[in-house]
Amino acid sequence: MSLAIGSHAPDFELSDQHGVKVSLSSFRGKKNVVILFYPFSFTGTCTGELCAIRDDLNAFQNDDVQLLAISCDSIFSQRTFAEAQGYTFPVLSDFWPHGAVSTLYGVFKEDRGCAIRGTFIVDKEGILRWQVVNAMGDARSISEYKAAIAAL
Repeated sequence: MSLAIGSHAPDFELSDQHGVKVSLSSFRGKKNVVILFYPFSFTGTCTGELCAIRDDLNAFQNDDVQLLAISCDSIFSQRTFAEAQGYTFPVLSDFWPHGAVSTLYGVFKEDRGCAIRGTFIVDKEGILRWQVVNAMGDARSISEYKAAIAAL
C-alpha cells in the first residue's frame, strides 16, 4: 500500500526516546514534517543514515521543519541508540501495537517485524507532499529529500 501524494497523512501518536508522546497533528499549522522510517536501531545502514542527518540537522529540523525518525524498536532501545549517537531529534518507538504506524504508512514488513526505509514529507496542513520507499538494504539519498523539503 502506498499513500497518495496530496492526501492527508495518517495521524499518529508515539513515544520518543524519553517517553514523551509526539503526534503528527501537533505540528499542523506550525511546521512541515519529515517522517523517516528505518528498520532497526544499531544497524550499520540505519546508523549511517541517521548520523548523516544528525551531521546536517539544520536541513531537516529547524524553525520550519521537524524530523521524526521511527522504528519498531522499544523506547528503551531508542533512548540508548539516540544517546550513543548524539541524536537530538525525536526517535519514536512504533513498538506497540507493534508496527501500527508503519502499517498505516505502508512500510511495515511483517515477516521481519520492522519497517522498511520510507521517507514521507508532510506539509504544515498535514498533506503528504513527497514520499520514497526503499528496500531494507537500500540506503536513501539524503540529497533527494533535502530537495523535496526545499520545494515546500
